[in-house]
Amino acid sequence: MPPPPHTKPENVLKRAQELIGVGQQQAALSILHEHVTSKRTRNSTIAALEPVMLLFVELCVDLKKGKSAKDGLYNYKNTSQNTNVATIELVFRRFIELAEQKVKEAQAKADEATGTGEADESDEAAEGGDASEVKEKRDTTLANVGDLEAMETPESILLSTVSGEQSKDRTDRAIVTPWLKFLWETYRTVLDIFKNNARLELMYQTTAHQAFDFCKRYTRKTEFRRLCELLRNHLQNAAKYSQQVHAINLSDPETLQRHLDTRFEQLNVAVELELWQEAFKSVEDIHTLLSLSKRTPKNTMMATYFERLTRIFLVSENYLFHAAAWSRYYNLLNISARAVAAGASKKDNPTNITDADLSKSATYVLLSALAIPVISTTRSRGALIDVDAARNTKNARLTNLLGMNSPPTRSILFKDALNKDILQRARPEIRALYSILEADFHPKSICEKVSPILSQIGADEELKKYIQPLQQVILTRLFQQLSQVYTDVKLDDVLSLAQFPDPFQVSAVTIEKFIMNGCKKGDLSIRIDHSTGILSFDSDVFSSAKAQLTGGAAGSAEADAGSVQRLQSTPSEIVRSQLSRLSKALYIAVQYVDPSFNEDRHKAKLAALKRAEAGAEKEHVDLLERREAIQKKKETAATAAATKQREEEQRRKTKQQEMLAAETERLSQEQKDREERRIQAERKKLQREEAEKQLKELQQGVKGIDVSTLDMDDLDTGRIRMLKLQALEREKTEMGEKLRITGKRIDHLERAYRREEVKHLGEDYDAQREKDKKAYDESKAETMRNAETKHKEDVALKHRLSRLVGSYETFKRDITEQRHADFEKRRKAAERELNQKMDQRKREVRDQKATERRRVEEEEHARREDEERQTREAEEAERAAEEKKHKDAQAKAEAEQRRAERSEAARKQMEREEEAEKNRVERKQQGAGAAPTRGTERAPERERPTFEGLRRAAPSDAPPAAESRGPPKLALAGSKPTWREREAMKARGEVPPGEPAAAPAAAPPADERVVTEEAAMPKRTGYLPPAMRGKAPGADSAPPAEAPRERGGERGGERGGDRGFEGSGDKGGERWASRPRPQQDGERSESPAAPSTGGAYKPPGAGGAYRAPGRR
Repeated sequence: MPPPPHTKPENVLKRAQELIGVGQQQAALSILHEHVTSKRTRNSTIAALEPVMLLFVELCVDLKKGKSAKDGLYNYKNTSQNTNVATIELVFRRFIELAEQKVKEAQAKADEATGTGEADESDEAAEGGDASEVKEKRDTTLANVGDLEAMETPESILLSTVSGEQSKDRTDRAIVTPWLKFLWETYRTVLDIFKNNARLELMYQTTAHQAFDFCKRYTRKTEFRRLCELLRNHLQNAAKYSQQVHAINLSDPETLQRHLDTRFEQLNVAVELELWQEAFKSVEDIHTLLSLSKRTPKNTMMATYFERLTRIFLVSENYLFHAAAWSRYYNLLNISARAVAAGASKKDNPTNITDADLSKSATYVLLSALAIPVISTTRSRGALIDVDAARNTKNARLTNLLGMNSPPTRSILFKDALNKDILQRARPEIRALYSILEADFHPKSICEKVSPILSQIGADEELKKYIQPLQQVILTRLFQQLSQVYTDVKLDDVLSLAQFPDPFQVSAVTIEKFIMNGCKKGDLSIRIDHSTGILSFDSDVFSSAKAQLTGGAAGSAEADAGSVQRLQSTPSEIVRSQLSRLSKALYIAVQYVDPSFNEDRHKAKLAALKRAEAGAEKEHVDLLERREAIQKKKETAATAAATKQREEEQRRKTKQQEMLAAETERLSQEQKDREERRIQAERKKLQREEAEKQLKELQQGVKGIDVSTLDMDDLDTGRIRMLKLQALEREKTEMGEKLRITGKRIDHLERAYRREEVKHLGEDYDAQREKDKKAYDESKAETMRNAETKHKEDVALKHRLSRLVGSYETFKRDITEQRHADFEKRRKAAERELNQKMDQRKREVRDQKATERRRVEEEEHARREDEERQTREAEEAERAAEEKKHKDAQAKAEAEQRRAERSEAARKQMEREEEAEKNRVERKQQGAGAAPTRGTERAPERERPTFEGLRRAAPSDAPPAAESRGPPKLALAGSKPTWREREAMKARGEVPPGEPAAAPAAAPPADERVVTEEAAMPKRTGYLPPAMRGKAPGADSAPPAEAPRERGGERGGERGGDRGFEGSGDKGGERWASRPRPQQDGERSESPAAPSTGGAYKPPGAGGAYRAPGRR
């Protein structure tokens, strides 16, 4: 189905032209951009689309719309690449031409703006100048712009703000630079669109060459690096996505040849721009493409390739591979010359190769080989750990770039030069230099012979660059030859021998530095004694052979020891070769002394030859059979591998096609869904925006309408239009009435003004005419006077300033020299200050390290002391624990001993009390006059001493404890005797109550340790059995009559130590009074029995203070 009429390319083109005609280029570009990026464009014919695209690219260039141009051109490429490739090339070529034309117009405009246009250039050329200098100056100005893609810097914006002058540089930046940026974007856009497309390969390569020319013409180094990286990425992606529909095939010789041509052009531009790193990368790209190519590259291309390599290696100071590249270049020229002479095609070989060209190339080969340093100038093994591996890897890469099987050496290059006719074709002075350095032996005149040759080489600008490396080689040969003749040489003599022509003199410091470097590399073995000024060569017979064998060191560029002729063997060589020389001498002596030795040797040789002849045929046949077997195995393996590879490739392609079809179907369906959703959303959005826009216009343009009460969702276009028409009709009616009234009033007023104005028009006209004429005359006279005065002043100023030109130049030169001298002085001062700061920093670092070392030592010492202290404390704690354990054992043993002693003392005390009890009973039976009662009969049984009674007894000197514990004793009536009774008791020899009783002689006091130990024992309750009531230790010391009082004292003995004894002493007359019958378990006594003698009844506790049962 054809597209709608309004989307036809013819209609779009006509509409765009109409907009351009009224000056609306932006609107025209928008229409064209929408049309060329629409999918409907694919249904249009190429013939109808081509004019649209041409106008589209013109507008994009005029308006600097690079992004829009890229979108439109990309869609046009996709539309036309399957039907008509020529139209794509036409449109893109037009795009590039327009961009280049804009750059030229901008340059012309900038020249015109700064007054350096073609007219000024022709005037300068007429005055002796050259227009090319003006062009070169312009290119230099444009080259100062660092990066076209970078935005304007704050410095440039500030400079343009504060400065009012329009210099050439600023004008170019403001006018030419934007178009240069657009042209660069144009090239990059075209390359991005044409990449990896076999149908557009020619246009791609042409655009790449134009971009290289752009970088070379305007010296765009930054853009050239980006262009090289862009092309490199395109090539990598082409190899990665080689299965695409229109992908390029790098296996095609024509395609590969075009890429090689482009890379060679890239290499040439990189060399001209002196971008050596990019040049080396270009060389690697060329080598990679050459390795992919199945056809032999052209000799013309390879000649250019090796010639560029020589320049790259020379800039990188890699003289070894520089000489190898010259050797390859010479071999290629020689082969090409022979091929052309034999009738080969001149298209693939360098033309016009004359003997002069071969002679020049041979000179370069020989001179570059001579300039290879014998002593390496690279860093030593101590500076880099992996220097050997890195050097081998680098040499392998460079060897591959040169197409050589093994890395070149200095000796191999010389052998190659001698085997061919290089030495004969080289210039005579170069051949003489080769003889002096490599063949002759003249240590004292080598520099003298070489000086004229160096002067001739220095006169040639192309050969002058080899002077410095040749000086290194000459010095090496000088010291090597001196070491074979002398052992000690004066340093002044060496410096006098190492003399070069005047422009190329070498200082003594440089020579000493060279010697030190040679000794460091191991190629020289020299010692310098500055105190005596003697230079000594190492002659130790046991020294290493490294310095004695020229070229045998690791840093040497030579591989054999015979490159320098030897006058005599060194002592170390004599020591090393004495066994081999002895063996040779003995062998010769045996030949003369024993004739049979020679005969046996000759017979053995003949027998070996016969065996070799007999087995040669069989070995040859076996070798051929083995070769055939190996070849068959290789062919079988290759066939199997190829078959397997084809099957895998077929499976991979099939799987990839299936995945691609499925992915394409999925993406197509997703695209359709997204497109439908987008269209619906856009339709709703447009309807709402249209309604809002109409309401806004209605609110702004028509008064008296309130839209706040209207609902946006319920409104449509028809209703909004009706509201607008109603409001406009009402406003129109009101406005018509106002205009009618106002117009009538203005008509009457204007009629009155004009009637009055007619009266004064003539007078006003005459006055105005006179005034204008007077002003004109005054202005004219003032202009003439000013012009004449300014001309005279300018002429006088010119004559006055012309006399100052010479003085100005002299003053400028003096100021320049003075400032240069000041600069040098300040630079030296800065260097001295820097050295001082470096020394100070070194001292600080050393002090810091020493401080840190001391701190670490102190911390280590403190740590050791802390560990020793902890160990000592642990030992002391362990020892204290042992001592405490020992003391506890001793204390326990002493306690056991004291317990045993107390038991023994208690036993003895008990025996004494039993004996005292017997004595008391005997005294009672003898001295008692009254009849015993029931209580006295039971007294012996109750007062039988026990261990509990002894425990409750206290020593006589112990303080009374009853006063401090329990309730106080109650002084009951009848508890104490009267004064008369006490006097009577004293008269009878008895102890009255309240006085201390005399201790019995037979009962010694208890041991204090027993009392202390018993006090520590747990206390018992106050309950006493009936047999123990009224009984206390020491009772035998009181009279028997006081027995009843002893009971109360015995009850008080539990709280106080001697309380019971005091009671028994005070109441000694009542001790043996009658006692009530002891109660049995469960009985209760209401009243005690009456005593037989001694007065009233005394309760059991009457002899002491009252104690509660729990405190007894």
